[in-house]
Amino acid sequence: MSEQKNNPLHGLTLEAIVTRLADYYGWEELGKLINIRCFQTDPSVRSSLKFLRKTPWAREKVEQLYLSTPFSTQ
Repeated sequence: MSEQKNNPLHGLTLEAIVTRLADYYGWEELGKLINIRCFQTDPSVRSSLKFLRKTPWAREKVEQLYLSTPFSTQ
């Protein structure tokens, strides 16, 4: 439990992360920032979640982008 206290992603679902990134950047820009097909070819939250749940390296890139995105300036 002590690990979760300092985890900035604690309480966020992967769906919430992907949705917020897609809303903020748009799918086209998201596909440029993270070079994965689920963001570039017929993107959707559902297809992205399916891929990201099975692909740890891609999920890590998405989480890192989320943490570095200045949502507070929106």
